Amino acid sequence: MTTPRDNPPSPEQIRRAPKVLLHDHLDGGLRPATIVELAAEQGYDRLPATEAGPLGDWFRQAADSGSLVRYLETFDHTVGVMQTPQALARVAAECVEDLAADGVVYAEVRYAPEQHVQRGLALEEVVEAVNEGFRRGERQAAAAGRRIRVGALLTAMRHAARALEIAELANRYRDLGVVGFDIAGAEAGFPPTRHLDAFEYLKRENNHFTIHAGEAFGLPSIWQALQWCGADRLGHGVRIIDDIDVAEDGSVKLGRLAAYVRDKRIPLELCPTSNLQTGAASSYAEHPIGLLRRLQFRATVNTDNRLMSATSMSGEFAHLVRTFHYSLDDMQWFTVNAMKSAFIPFDERLAMINDVIKPGYAALRSEWLFGGGADASL
Repeated sequence: MTTPRDNPPSPEQIRRAPKVLLHDHLDGGLRPATIVELAAEQGYDRLPATEAGPLGDWFRQAADSGSLVRYLETFDHTVGVMQTPQALARVAAECVEDLAADGVVYAEVRYAPEQHVQRGLALEEVVEAVNEGFRRGERQAAAAGRRIRVGALLTAMRHAARALEIAELANRYRDLGVVGFDIAGAEAGFPPTRHLDAFEYLKRENNHFTIHAGEAFGLPSIWQALQWCGADRLGHGVRIIDDIDVAEDGSVKLGRLAAYVRDKRIPLELCPTSNLQTGAASSYAEHPIGLLRRLQFRATVNTDNRLMSATSMSGEFAHLVRTFHYSLDDMQWFTVNAMKSAFIPFDERLAMINDVIKPGYAALRSEWLFGGGADASL
């Protein structure tokens, strides 16, 4: 007799399965139609296309081009139309609606307030507009019968000098919709140690933070993020694979840093499709997530930039299911990992795991068993 463990979940099961997202950029997930409409409203005339279909194609092609300059240009356009309270609230609300429709039950969505002040907004106005949008999106999702909770991560840019200011902002808005802090931008030449004052402040305030590390620059970036800065999670962290040796006979030896990351249960915010676009992996089959899952690292699955990568949480899991023959059990493992690693209180994480995630997967397994197998209509 076959069981759900023996067969991969169907696309519909993947979509319906409860999912948790820790690494998603607000300015990387806009709907193309929204960009077109906001550009028209604000007089933004630099879009490469003025219709939603061609514009969405342009974003995907630019992100896949292999040109870093062209890839970064995509964010010029999304950020360019996110400069008013109304635009920020709309984008945030639509983000929540899109995630909820994809089966996401908890998400931490990040953005850099300093990038949204080009038209005179104060940093506080940016945060309040996004928070308003997230709450509106949660209400709209609930009205559609979908449960989701979204927290904001405030991001500082590595190449700028406002990290402490953004960290203080994140601390002022904690318990008001902001759950933590992040730092992003080019790793090479801009180590996180340039912003030690921000991380020391956050630690003194007992606040949470993640650091983009180990995507483009490798092990030194991961080591600095952990040992100098004290990051709670690693944004990407995929290059930890460089400290893992796999012999021809399949035996595995972990280096000191990889062993530390695994032993300490440091969460890795892995983004498979994005990693392929940036060259951190050559294919889904070669992506380190397969080995990291087998070695029981605290691996999580994430989207990074849904617009640029033309992806979703369901899309990411679908690639992994096809590539590694993952089951609902594997999906639940990644999802519980992510929920354990969220920046909300322990009792609230536990409630999400026990009251939402585990029952959701149990229901899907039950449907599989009583519906006659993987081909049953769900």
